Amino acid sequence: MSKRKPQEGEELKTDTEQPVPAEQSDGEEVVSEDVGASVSEDVAAAINGDEAAAQASDEIEIELENAKTEAAENMDKFMRAAAELENTRRRAQIDVANAHKYALDKFATEILMVRDSLEQARVLEATGDDDAVNQDTALEKMLEGIDLTLKQLDSVFEKFQLSIIDPQGEKFDPEKHQAMSLLESDEADPNHVLQVIQKGCMLNDRLLRPAMVIVAKEKSDDNQADGS
Repeated sequence: MSKRKPQEGEELKTDTEQPVPAEQSDGEEVVSEDVGASVSEDVAAAINGDEAAAQASDEIEIELENAKTEAAENMDKFMRAAAELENTRRRAQIDVANAHKYALDKFATEILMVRDSLEQARVLEATGDDDAVNQDTALEKMLEGIDLTLKQLDSVFEKFQLSIIDPQGEKFDPEKHQAMSLLESDEADPNHVLQVIQKGCMLNDRLLRPAMVIVAKEKSDDNQADGS
């Protein structure tokens, strides 16, 4: 096949010539710029996110260390308080034990003086002569010693809030008195104490021992007639 000859004025295209690409339009340029900006923003956001996460991690570590330090301080305070409480409990136990053991310490010291007085009175009686006058003198001294001893004993009772119940002539009180018997008598009103057999004792407001008494009762009609 014969090649066509170029006509006059027609340019001859060679095989080595490449087509020239057409220039991009303005719309295509805007899209490219938007995509680049979006990518830049994503990268910046990712970087900022990493920095924020790292900062948050550092803050958490600081808070954790502070919490550990505070927990250690609180534990130390707790251990000190527990040790102090245990020491207080032990001291209280010792005090209670000593209180039970030596509760009568002061009372015993006071009562020893009373015993000394009784012992002295006993010595006076034992050394008395056979002479009647000397015996009477020794007896008087012994009675004086007994009276002094009773005063000392009453003083000791008063110090320790002990009070003697002596209800002679008083109205019978079943809370403090124990009736041993009833006896008709003109010496006391009915339901009153006619005779005290044994005195009672109170410790503060607590009854240690009731007074043993004989209570007077009203005379019967037969006894009243006999008396008249």
